[in-house]
Amino acid sequence: MKYDYVIEGMDLIIECDDEKVSERGKGAAEKTAAIIAIREMAGMNRKEFAEWLKIPYRTMSDWEHGLREMPDYVLHLIAYKVRMEIVEKRRD
Repeated sequence: MKYDYVIEGMDLIIECDDEKVSERGKGAAEKTAAIIAIREMAGMNRKEFAEWLKIPYRTMSDWEHGLREMPDYVLHLIAYKVRMEIVEKRRD
């Protein structure tokens, strides 16, 4: 299922698998899809993104695979950093 997801002023199109939503809940599945969409918007692979954010690669991988749930505040901070340091600079 695809739908709009707005976070920190960024409009994302995210896709959540119905099976994952029923397994982990809608909030957890949305966060997983949102962090992948934010990383892709930044134009980085998972390793580059983790290094840029100074987050262990294993943690980023676990968040993206839905093995661990990212805290809401971390998702918002990452989205804000991407918007301010990458997206806004592209517009200039």
